[in-house]
Amino acid sequence: MQPIKRTVLITGASSGIGRACARTLLEQGHEVIGVSRNCLQFTQTHPHFSSAPIDFSDLTTLPDKIKQLSKQYPAIDSIVFSAGKGQFSSLEEFSFGQIQEIMNLNFVSQSFLAKGFLPALKRKPCADLIFIGSEAALAGSRKGSIYCASKFALRGFSQALRDECAKSSVRVSLINPGMVKTDFFNTLSFAPGAQASQHLLAKDVADAVSYIINARQGIIIDEINLNPANKVITFKK
Repeated sequence: MQPIKRTVLITGASSGIGRACARTLLEQGHEVIGVSRNCLQFTQTHPHFSSAPIDFSDLTTLPDKIKQLSKQYPAIDSIVFSAGKGQFSSLEEFSFGQIQEIMNLNFVSQSFLAKGFLPALKRKPCADLIFIGSEAALAGSRKGSIYCASKFALRGFSQALRDECAKSSVRVSLINPGMVKTDFFNTLSFAPGAQASQHLLAKDVADAVSYIINARQGIIIDEINLNPANKVITFKK
């Protein structure tokens, strides 16, 4: 059976998980609007793909940007929240500004985007909000206090929002990946293991997003936890 064609907004669509989600959904015939700070990273054209430049770390302009986006693309009926960043240190090594930056990008901006689109999504016959969380939302870890806090916040937000939307057409889902082999680790001091069983691929997460988007109406996929078969962390010299 052919899936219903959807119009999906994807944040962080220029790289990593967001880019893999865009490719997978485009291959299935869905319309995709990719959001990124730098749209020059979208180097290939596609008849069903559009892009929009938004910096989700700038909360002062974000509400107006969201309003403009919803007016420009009224057909949007699903959002994949993939934008975010990682930074890992002991708490005392963070500046106050860095703490605020991580919380704003990984959680507050996500809540702004959901709030901005929710009234319109509730008028759709079918709508999905899919948050890309992390295994860091399941258990705190050393040097992960701020990153874990941002992902715990996102997880609690998605759970509460799912309950709020239960009587509407909006389905709220959360995907918690383990370590995914992407550019996310380029600026970090550690990375997942190199063997295929020691890391996830961005396509693995995109396939989970596809499963949610294409699931028949009448069911909700609350939360998906994805992990490599063998968790291995390597430290860079």
